[in-house]
Amino acid sequence: MFNSANELEFLEETTAEISQLSSLALSGDPACSENSSAGSPEKTGYPDSVYILAANIFQGTRLEKSPEKALIKYGNEPLPSSTESEDESFQRLSYELAFSALKYQDILETILIDSYIFPSTTIPDHLNSLIIVMLYDFQDRKFQARLLSGNEESIAEVLEVENLLNSFKTKLAAALARCRIKHDALSIYHILPETVRNQELRASTLPLYAWINTCKISPEEVYYTLKKNGYNKVKSVLHIDNKVFAVDQHCYDVLIFPSHLKSDLLNIDLFKDYKLIFQDKSRSLAVHSVKALLNMDDDILMVNTGSWYTVAHMSVLTNNNTSKIFVCGVQSQAKDPDLKNLFTKMGCKNIEILHETFMKLELKDHRLQKVKVILLLPRCSGLGVSNPVEFILNEHEDTDLLKDFSQGGPSEDKLHVLAQQQYEQLAHAMKFTRAQAIVYCTCSVYPEENEAIVKKALEFQDHEIKVQPYSGTHLRQCL
Repeated sequence: MFNSANELEFLEETTAEISQLSSLALSGDPACSENSSAGSPEKTGYPDSVYILAANIFQGTRLEKSPEKALIKYGNEPLPSSTESEDESFQRLSYELAFSALKYQDILETILIDSYIFPSTTIPDHLNSLIIVMLYDFQDRKFQARLLSGNEESIAEVLEVENLLNSFKTKLAAALARCRIKHDALSIYHILPETVRNQELRASTLPLYAWINTCKISPEEVYYTLKKNGYNKVKSVLHIDNKVFAVDQHCYDVLIFPSHLKSDLLNIDLFKDYKLIFQDKSRSLAVHSVKALLNMDDDILMVNTGSWYTVAHMSVLTNNNTSKIFVCGVQSQAKDPDLKNLFTKMGCKNIEILHETFMKLELKDHRLQKVKVILLLPRCSGLGVSNPVEFILNEHEDTDLLKDFSQGGPSEDKLHVLAQQQYEQLAHAMKFTRAQAIVYCTCSVYPEENEAIVKKALEFQDHEIKVQPYSGTHLRQCL
């Protein structure tokens, strides 16, 4: 019951909003604008298994709130997931959906309360993460029904939540409209903090990077194959919507593509056969920096590599050398066969896996006496990467990165802990007497993880250990 003319007018405005549900999608979201410009079809929803995995990711990374501020209670038990969730494409979709739900967690919770789904529903707490991710997708589909694949097996929990959301469809749309009106926002994207919106805007304008595996194919053969698939070589891919590519100006074996071509490129055999490998450019810069410091028979020690593609790229660049690449921190020997199989497929031969953590490696280890360059890739905030989902999947990073991105950055306490770990690892690397150079590479935008760490390590190095102490030229920083 509305008790005033103003409230009645508000109801009329809200009803008008609901009648134009097409405008309720994230029209201001750079990703949505990009999809629209590319002429992609209307969103039809995800398979049940994607919702389940996305809910579990959200459950493990969601923003914890104090009891007095918590609008919704979440259970602690994850939902059972199928073997399909191990598929890379399913993982990518699930992580992207979970990340979107994280960014809009406050707004989605408010909509659920305002629509009276809570506390009127008796659905168990452990399904609330599933409600959040499915609500995000429901409003992103403009509250249209999901199109189900005929051969997909339904999951009871997904069906239960879907029926719940459908039964509250009108109230959810009204709550979303009121939320937008309250914030005077064109879309709920515009309600996000400015730092998060700036990150998304930057990510939407950055291109894709892929390096050429010259153990398997020459650059000229790659260019020829891409041309056969309709790609033209240009000097710059920025602001170009066509099928084009360019050679990176810093790394001669790295190609650049417009970001909207990712799906098309994945269907080309070059990527299926490990001849072209997608990876963040920071990793290519790191291995090229190491290569520039090597002689023919110098060995390399790689620390905290994350992605095995980084190790493979280093191997490819030293294919004509007699160098060995030592990779430390692979503590589970069960991974050895899988890693060796991957390296064999990629044509890499000079890699040796060490099971000790870096901090436990002794300075006089007989295996490391020819190591002349140490590549240190410490765990960092990761706020300098363009796409956190790709970074997590490719670099095997902690899913907490999604939470940090959704909030615009890590907490001060977390940043302090990371910086201390980085300093300890860099200080340890500087104790290896035979090493002549260190390449220190982060994906962070914070000085505390970059120049401040390098400066502190140089100031406090033990000059008695090395005949020639490190200077800025010996310790190369790669951001």
